[in-house]
Amino acid sequence: MCRGLDSLPITCLERAKQLRALFTGLRHKQDHSGIMGHSNKADTQRLNRNEPLDWSQSFENLLSSPNGLCLFRAFLHSEFSEENIAFYLACEDYRATKTSQLPAKAQKIYQEFINIEAPREVNLDHVTKVLTRESMKQAGPGCFDLAQSKIHGLMQKDCYPRFLKSPAYLELVGTAKTG
Repeated sequence: MCRGLDSLPITCLERAKQLRALFTGLRHKQDHSGIMGHSNKADTQRLNRNEPLDWSQSFENLLSSPNGLCLFRAFLHSEFSEENIAFYLACEDYRATKTSQLPAKAQKIYQEFINIEAPREVNLDHVTKVLTRESMKQAGPGCFDLAQSKIHGLMQKDCYPRFLKSPAYLELVGTAKTG
């Protein structure tokens, strides 16, 4: 699955390849009601041929779809900006964390994505970084809200439109429409 904080991008790259193959296979299927995502027994997600069309309706539709999220993450990886979605998902995971674990997890996220020279530093302005660091002193569920909102906006305005024009996405849409 692509949602975990520690998940590897290769998982989503593999999933993206599988999605492309599945949608290409739809042209040859009689029953278009849905097919399995892939042969892994642990993953029983169904793939609807209209799913890629839904992703173009809104950025939120894309993020809320496990298949869309994997394809988008693979796209960001190909553009060397996968840290944006990784940070966004880390913030989502952080918000669902038990209160006792928030301070340690906040430090981990800050060190990985926000700190100067972080290994996967996201593109945040200085003021947002300072405000986030200050809000971490209380390490509540919303201490990354401002930073996450900025990265969400960046992806929505910059990466998402490019994703909708990417060859991988356009191929899936074309296959869905001809199916």
